[in-house]
Amino acid sequence: MLPYSSSRSNSEFIHVPLTALKGRGSATRLAHRFEREVREPFDDGWAQDAAQAQEAEPLATRWVWEDCKSAITRNHSPDIGFDLSINPYRGCEHGCSYCYARPSHSYLGFSPGLDFETRLIAKRGLKDRLLHELASPRYRPGLMALGTVTDAYQPLERELGLTREVLQVLHDCRHPLAVVTKGSGIERDIDLLAPMAGRQLAGVYVTVTTLDAQLARRMEPRAAAPWRRLRTIRTLADAGIPVGVSVSPQIPFLNDDMEQVLEAARDAGATSAFYVVLRLPWELAPLFRQWLQLHYPDRAGRVMARIQDLRGGKDYDASFATRRSGQGIWAELIAQRFAKACERLGLNRQRHAWRTDLFRPTSPSRQLGLF
Repeated sequence: MLPYSSSRSNSEFIHVPLTALKGRGSATRLAHRFEREVREPFDDGWAQDAAQAQEAEPLATRWVWEDCKSAITRNHSPDIGFDLSINPYRGCEHGCSYCYARPSHSYLGFSPGLDFETRLIAKRGLKDRLLHELASPRYRPGLMALGTVTDAYQPLERELGLTREVLQVLHDCRHPLAVVTKGSGIERDIDLLAPMAGRQLAGVYVTVTTLDAQLARRMEPRAAAPWRRLRTIRTLADAGIPVGVSVSPQIPFLNDDMEQVLEAARDAGATSAFYVVLRLPWELAPLFRQWLQLHYPDRAGRVMARIQDLRGGKDYDASFATRRSGQGIWAELIAQRFAKACERLGLNRQRHAWRTDLFRPTSPSRQLGLF
């Protein structure tokens, strides 16, 4: 039981100020929307030492297995250019402060804050389940997007290799796929991606949010540095893999170097690009406000005011027509900047064609029982 002094009223309790945690995009385990109780830290005067009380211990990343019930997720949103996707992991250690996938951790009973980046879930049996679904007589191939919710090349992939197993299956079945990632670990799988690209079966988008290393370190604390992602673009392009750049999300008054990012990516070998404006669904809105107050308190109000301008006066609008691009004059300005930069740099001049006629499903291995 926590110590409590009856001589002090609740109004005298001093709330412990949030402090940024090194290597983490969140500073708190914000309660998720299904939680019945909400707790806030406060100093009740019993701390042995004020400096010691404020010193936060480094948070270790933990992960557990989850038995995979289905490998392929089917998308029915009209504003997304793919119908099929696979995500080997739940949660993401990259810890991006703006990640729209954070609220998905709430369905697991975890906080979309620190839990999202420190309590990860890996899908056990993903490869076998994928083989089974691809071999179904009812399956019809289409573009498979890999890592659309959480990054398939986050640090845990180096240990578990689930993404590698998925790529091997798609390679063997000659199934088209597109990968979106911030992780330089994708270079490990060039031996699979390059032959697929030669058959018009593979393409990669590398997300480069900004060239400002300090801003990237705060927004995406455990993702590869901007210069490292540009080198990944060059490595993939040199291997003959079609590669593009995602300059997402666009956050007013923070990462305003869109044109410079597009030019650097083009110089590294990117031939296409896309962007999405910042999305703040569910618990992500208060989490992002916390992050702004911690790292950029001088402009937090301006940033949120402009975000609300993009969302019709709200923190977020989930309408399919505007959730990716925003609305209003500021959305039009971002769209014009992007279009003019791409035209000047020669990006998006050719549309990538994906082949589905080469698909050959591989039957899952079956071992007969003795009885």
